[in-house]
Amino acid sequence: MQIKTIIASVFLSFTVHSIAKPIEQPYNLSQTSIARYQDVFHPVIGQLGMVSTQNQIATEVGLNILKQGGSAIDASVAVAFALSVTLPRAGNLGGGGFMLYHSADVAKNYAIDYRETAPSGVTAQHFLTADGKKDRVSATSWHAAGVPGTVAGMYKSWQIFGSGKLTWKQLLQPAIDLAEQGFIVNYDLAQILETKKDWLTESNSTARSFYKSDGSGYRKGDVLKQLDLAWSLKQIASGGAAAFYQGEIAEKIVADMEKHGGHIDIQDLANYQVKIKQPLNSGYHGYIIVGMPPPSSGGATIIQMLNILENFPIRQWGRSSSTLHVMAEAMKLSFADRGTYIADPDFNEVPVNWLTDKQRAQGLAATISLDSSINAAELKGQRLIDEGPSTTHFSIVDRHGNAVSNTYTLGYSFGNGKVIEGTGILLNNQIHTFSVRAGIEGAKGFIASKANKLEAGKRPVSSQSPIIVLKDNKPFLVTGSPGGSRIINVVTQMISNVIDHEMNIAEATNQRRIHHQWIPDLLEVEPGFNRDTFELLKQKGQKIKETYTMGSTQSILIKDGLLFGSSDPRRPNASTLGY
Repeated sequence: MQIKTIIASVFLSFTVHSIAKPIEQPYNLSQTSIARYQDVFHPVIGQLGMVSTQNQIATEVGLNILKQGGSAIDASVAVAFALSVTLPRAGNLGGGGFMLYHSADVAKNYAIDYRETAPSGVTAQHFLTADGKKDRVSATSWHAAGVPGTVAGMYKSWQIFGSGKLTWKQLLQPAIDLAEQGFIVNYDLAQILETKKDWLTESNSTARSFYKSDGSGYRKGDVLKQLDLAWSLKQIASGGAAAFYQGEIAEKIVADMEKHGGHIDIQDLANYQVKIKQPLNSGYHGYIIVGMPPPSSGGATIIQMLNILENFPIRQWGRSSSTLHVMAEAMKLSFADRGTYIADPDFNEVPVNWLTDKQRAQGLAATISLDSSINAAELKGQRLIDEGPSTTHFSIVDRHGNAVSNTYTLGYSFGNGKVIEGTGILLNNQIHTFSVRAGIEGAKGFIASKANKLEAGKRPVSSQSPIIVLKDNKPFLVTGSPGGSRIINVVTQMISNVIDHEMNIAEATNQRRIHHQWIPDLLEVEPGFNRDTFELLKQKGQKIKETYTMGSTQSILIKDGLLFGSSDPRRPNASTLGY
């Protein structure tokens, strides 16, 4: 009894002392602290390298490459090929995309355009019904497949910017192992395969790739092996990009095209070229925004929106209805220009300097009222085709300060749903994102972008928006997202959250998002938005529509010699790892 009394007395003494005196904090809770206890959300922290992707397995692959001495480019190659196995709805060999690369050695930025191109035999008529309307079925047909750019893009980036410490085959080996030995299926993949089963099993080769031999689907915990895809990856590991565009893989692609009425021929594959371009650059409150040039519409549109926002005191306003209203108006103005002017610059002159001019942005900002909303119907412009949201993005920073921001896609979830026989390779459906009604007599529908009309060899406009933000000419923020046209506004809000509102990268990621793309005249908001904010926005003339979540950002912020990363909680199984 005496012992119990002593213990109780000690415990009571400790409890009273703890309540009466504030707990001593182990860290200085200033804005520059590594751990900020006043924040609700906390980033992953690293010092030597970091990888942020939409798939945990791929993130682990990339981090292992960095730990082996590989560069950000080396890790990007390994991640891109791993995602083609473990995230088949978006990771790909049969799609394309855009990469921004910052080289720390020379303090320069490069834009790597490996967007798909229109094959020589496809025409706009392949996407129209007899009465001139857009044929919805054509979006997932063999007609919709563009010449893939992913393999060429990864190989070219490695050839030019790779570290030289790891061989091409070493970078592909993790993806080969995942395809050949299999990986454990998670709930997300099992669910999406079941949801899309009726469609995906219309193609026998797709059914064999993603469903069991008895026709049943994979469940969580099952092991998914993709032996045909492993064969393709081995071909590419041994022969480089030539194995895809000229070798046995190319022969299989062409054979399926001829069999099913597709349009990619052997010459289209042989002629495909990756383009190394000068990125777009613009200042924003002392930082430099580095964006992708056309045919990405993201770089120019994001810069234009930020140029408009720079004319308003949104840091002072915080994330208030005033800030969100001004953002919505900037979105309308910028998206009207996007649809009218952005195109493949090899086919159309794109007035990028005019679109991103700060003086012009001041004039646009002057048209924005703080109390009322612009009538979208009164803005002149031409609309672009909406893209599928099932794209994916990854961000990587290595120990030397090199950074990669990469977004690539199949278009729709699982592309056009067609796997090339014997290869395990899913095809994209990007040709349907051209404005197929533009310039076609008798075509019916909304006003289509003439600049984005379908032409052989052309690259369709894309919303993919990899971004690197520089401070003192060094990477400060690396970010990007999937989400179709919503990508542009998601990424813009990430930049604003970090720079204007000084949020840590996890806080910035977890904020509710808005989206306006000019037409339709609706301000989309994510579930869970503050209802009082709704009402204030409505009073300013905004037409509110609550929709599903937007984007899946994968982001890294570099500050005070450390790496801070965050994967978006809006998609399951995303992962950021640092060391």
